[in-house]
Amino acid sequence: MRTLLLALVLTCSLMACPAAVMAGPVDWHEVPATAAGRQWWDAGSLRYSRNGELTVLSRFQPAEAKDAEATKPRILGDLYVMQIDCGQNLFRDTSINGIPRWQAEWQPIEGDALIEAVVQQSCAAATALAPPRATPRS
Repeated sequence: MRTLLLALVLTCSLMACPAAVMAGPVDWHEVPATAAGRQWWDAGSLRYSRNGELTVLSRFQPAEAKDAEATKPRILGDLYVMQIDCGQNLFRDTSINGIPRWQAEWQPIEGDALIEAVVQQSCAAATALAPPRATPRS
């Protein structure tokens, strides 16, 4: 019965979200952890927008409190779609856990070691991609 229920849920999920079936496997790359937690970026998600910003899927897992470690289940973390302006060292989160963030503000990269590492590694990996001609930001 449990197997039948699982198969039914999986089938309904795939029918409701056909893009998930078409998506390729993720290629997670973990950046060095900090006291804030751990973060990964997906090399398979690297794309350039029409304006020349790089987009990448990243996952952040906050650090767990030491006293709650034994009782609290491990958190998978939050998924972010980040836009990155590699030339100006700016980023913005355009989606968090699948919820769009309209009018997301550009932020400087410095100050958060996890984001800095994600941006540096993503921009370096994206050099193999051919970006479209970017329009300058004012």
